[in-house]
Amino acid sequence: MGTATSSMAAKFAFFPPNPPSYNIIVDGASGKMRISDVNQSDNVDVLKLSTKRGSEIVAMYVKNQSASLTVLYSHGNAADLGQMYHIFNELSVHLNVNLMGYDYSGYGQSSGKPSEQDTYADIEAAYKCLEETYGVKQEDTILYGQSVGSGPALELAIRLPNLRAVILHSPILSGLRVMYPVKRTFWFDIYKNIDKIPLVDSPVLVIHGTEDEVVDFSHGKQLWELCKEKYEPLWLKGGNHCNLELYPEYLKHLRKFISAIEKLPRPRNVSEQPKVQSDQPSNNADPNKEKSRPSTDHREKGRPSFGRREKSRLSASGREKARASTDKRDQKSRKSLDRNMKARNSTDHSERARNSFDRLGDMVRSVGLCNVDCLKQTAAEV
Repeated sequence: MGTATSSMAAKFAFFPPNPPSYNIIVDGASGKMRISDVNQSDNVDVLKLSTKRGSEIVAMYVKNQSASLTVLYSHGNAADLGQMYHIFNELSVHLNVNLMGYDYSGYGQSSGKPSEQDTYADIEAAYKCLEETYGVKQEDTILYGQSVGSGPALELAIRLPNLRAVILHSPILSGLRVMYPVKRTFWFDIYKNIDKIPLVDSPVLVIHGTEDEVVDFSHGKQLWELCKEKYEPLWLKGGNHCNLELYPEYLKHLRKFISAIEKLPRPRNVSEQPKVQSDQPSNNADPNKEKSRPSTDHREKGRPSFGRREKSRLSASGREKARASTDKRDQKSRKSLDRNMKARNSTDHSERARNSFDRLGDMVRSVGLCNVDCLKQTAAEV
């Protein structure tokens, strides 16, 4: 019963584009990998990364020479890198950041099959690449999780005590809660974000549409209420699950958030470094027991937001202390992979930021992205 229920929950969550929207091609002269059917950019690296669970995933890294921060973007459910390629390039320009996006196992040209555990290994491999290949430090990294991508983003966030910030875009409380208004967390649920968000020490921005027909607006609102370090949220009136990028407020608010984060002092290194190479999520219960445990649905609300005024600064209190792990397997910390490696020098300059956001909106319209609409529909069909 338990295995069947867990398998069913996993099926609700993963619907990679079929067929994939792109292929990988190798330039005969340079030997560089490229994504097919897109206008190539010299400031984009395409990579294949091995995960600890045996998959080989595809990632892309957009270099911005003037950037001081790097965004690690976990995309939504019904998208792959071919669809996100131009959007990632535009976000890099408009937000003045480096940006790495990646396809989950079984998505695009990544090998393997998608599962909760594989997405955790996937984001871990992408983050490790940022550290080892591009010299990106934890304290200069922002995790961005869109819809289902909020799951791997928060799983990694609770393991990075010096993380700069987190952005949650139409996030889910948990997989089961998308389909049913349950008040307790069951062991067979997936992406238990509701239990992880209070453990995140870095500032968190939540973006959600008030008319989201797939992941109810209450998911984003409750996650924001449970944050330790709140930033002024963006509730887009009338926005649904697939069109938030079309609102002018979307990029404006992101730019405001990035600017506020850049003004914060960089978090100091702490003696305890994160462990990002675990085989199981931090809050998994005994898989042989079908017991439920209390949820944080009605947990005390977090501290008031400190980002409501244009000039207000994010609070950095408590950022010098490492967070104690809630699971014994996290007691042994991984040694930092930071070897002071320098980021690759690029001879290519990123495209200058434009005066309007119209082009990004056109891209979103053209690909027609919709990221987790399968969740409720599949539940209804079952």
